[in-house]
Amino acid sequence: ALTVRFITRRFIGDYDPTLEMIYRHMAVIDGEMVHFEILDTAGQEEDSLQIEEKIKWGDGFAVVYSVTDRCSFDEVMRLCFLINHIHSSPKRSSAGEQPPVVIVGNKKDLQFDRMVSTEDGENLSKALKLPFYEIS
Repeated sequence: ALTVRFITRRFIGDYDPTLEMIYRHMAVIDGEMVHFEILDTAGQEEDSLQIEEKIKWGDGFAVVYSVTDRCSFDEVMRLCFLINHIHSSPKRSSAGEQPPVVIVGNKKDLQFDRMVSTEDGENLSKALKLPFYEIS
């Protein structure tokens, strides 16, 4: 839903959250035309080889969790560690240069269903030294 919202500027309530997609989009960022290829992994359970290939594919990462799902929050640290580990590998041509990573808590509007506090997200982002946002 986050990716579709970014591309279309509309909220699409009816979509298949288990469907993995690559979206292509162009946008002007700081006065410059940027071409995006966004892999929406849909948070599926996968084996470590599949996750590694997807991390190798990416140049930047939004690690998104739901504030209504503690398990999704618990995955953030592992995914950030994998991104850091894979992109610092000597096998990568740009080894040593870390890709941009941001932690995003989604579904901020669902206060009554919240299982992860804003403070939990902020503390994790400080510990990992990564930017953090909560959104709806």
